[in-house]
Amino acid sequence: MAALVFVLLLFPALASAQGTWDPLTRKLADDGFDPVKLNALFSRAEVRFDPQVMARKMNALLEVKLSVGKPKPEVPELYESYLNPFLLLQARGFLATHRMVLSAVKARYGVPEEILTALLLVETKLGRNIGSKSALSTLASMALAADFSLIAPHFDHREVPRELALWLRLRTAQKGAWAYKELKALLTYAHNAGVDPAGIPGSVYGAIGICQFMPSNAVRYGADSDGDGRVDLFDTGDALMSAGRFLAEHGWRPNLTPEKQMAVLYRYNHSHAYTRTIMAVAERLRD
Repeated sequence: MAALVFVLLLFPALASAQGTWDPLTRKLADDGFDPVKLNALFSRAEVRFDPQVMARKMNALLEVKLSVGKPKPEVPELYESYLNPFLLLQARGFLATHRMVLSAVKARYGVPEEILTALLLVETKLGRNIGSKSALSTLASMALAADFSLIAPHFDHREVPRELALWLRLRTAQKGAWAYKELKALLTYAHNAGVDPAGIPGSVYGAIGICQFMPSNAVRYGADSDGDGRVDLFDTGDALMSAGRFLAEHGWRPNLTPEKQMAVLYRYNHSHAYTRTIMAVAERLRD
């Protein structure tokens, strides 16, 4: 079928600055969150709607869909940059500095110290790269942009076949529903941790903490390492304990074969290059 212009098919309409967040805050209030606190939170200047967050995601998904049948870029065996001597030296220093909590995680969940250190090295360079975006604004923007009309003016492809346009609307709604679930989890995590949700930094799609959990994983797998009664994923001890719990609950056991260890690590991040990198770093640290 002939290509159709997005603006005609998808009737884009930008949310006005006044009341931008109203549909989202009403939905959150219906789900049990305090409407007074919600209005105060989403009225703050730093909590801004950014349609580009969802637009970037959907542009990327469309590119993948359009590339089906085309030659794929070569995937590296592992990420060699994490094996450079400088980073390995930092990882060994991390092992020495946090030996006590690493041993406690191993005792509770069976995950070796070298695996945990390698995981945090790959995830956030041992806590140095935790993301600079507001996790709240990121997830709230994606949740609000479940309506494709809010991001259509920011989409790279102005003309696509009708069936692809309908697919985009469906996928945008699905991603928006996912972001809404993560937004609720972020608000719950912030409440439990006693922190300002607007002040939580995150990755480009809302992962948080030294261990880079999505908020739903933070709520489900977060573990308190120091007994203060709260989980703070920006605290090294809590991040390590939480990562250990995640791996244990996804099948990590003592004396797993390397193949089964990689299968568990794959549950943390669905990338074979990622799992091979963690295994390689851990091996260097054992040496």
